[in-house]
Amino acid sequence: MKIRLLQLDGKMPNIALMKLSTYHKLKGDQVDWYNPLFDFDDTEIVYVSKIFNFTQDYQYYPNAKIIKGGTGFDIHIKLPQEIEDIIDLDYTLYPNCEYSMQLYTRGCPNHCSFCVVPEKEGKLRPTTPYKLNPKSKWIEVLDNNFFASPKWKESVLDLISIGLPVTLHGVQLETISEEKAGYINQLKLHKTVKIAWDNPKHDPRKKIKQITKWIKPYKIMCYVLIGYDSTPEEDLYRVEELRKLKIDPFVMPFNKKDRYQKRFARWCNHKAIYRTVKWSEYI
Repeated sequence: MKIRLLQLDGKMPNIALMKLSTYHKLKGDQVDWYNPLFDFDDTEIVYVSKIFNFTQDYQYYPNAKIIKGGTGFDIHIKLPQEIEDIIDLDYTLYPNCEYSMQLYTRGCPNHCSFCVVPEKEGKLRPTTPYKLNPKSKWIEVLDNNFFASPKWKESVLDLISIGLPVTLHGVQLETISEEKAGYINQLKLHKTVKIAWDNPKHDPRKKIKQITKWIKPYKIMCYVLIGYDSTPEEDLYRVEELRKLKIDPFVMPFNKKDRYQKRFARWCNHKAIYRTVKWSEYI
């Protein structure tokens, strides 16, 4: 069969499409990216993935079976279990990728009203780690809530034993203790540990000060959700408090079409501007 893949958005390699590619190649199917100039007549299946609901769908599909998936289409669409269980991701789809994507858990125990993960993936549960990209220079750990897992120590020790630099994405401040921060300090960090201060009603500064005893502030990046149950004053307060703690904030607009949210994110996330121009001057 002639199988084609289409990734509509996302900057990182698409795990679902990589699993689908592995599955079909093991069956002897011909798999490649969809190209409308060459794949219009004889393509049998096109798998289309979309992460964000604001991404435009593709308009020129062939006369083939079109299978769409991803949060951007429907959070309830899932891969068949035999494909979901694949741990050998097809990195040949991304020949320039120099890192591995890794998951030790799926799901999340939190129920943040702005987040679809609990509804999409369910309760937090350990999962079998993926095989590494042979070209790996570092590992991107993509767990939603890495240290909420009862097997967090086993996962950290596995990363330490591999020896590659690591970027930790899903580090929830509420789950961090000094013991866990000490284990993070034993990892080779590729760029940053990524935390979040999404709720302006919470004050994580005490917890941040606790973990910076073990992790240097320049190794931490903090996501700041704006435009969801927060005022501009609360948005600026969180960003400036992180500045005092010497931690880089990264603003995430809830509504990317809102002019204020777009401008505030542009000011904060462009570090040359953020470090030299006050928000009151930028607006």
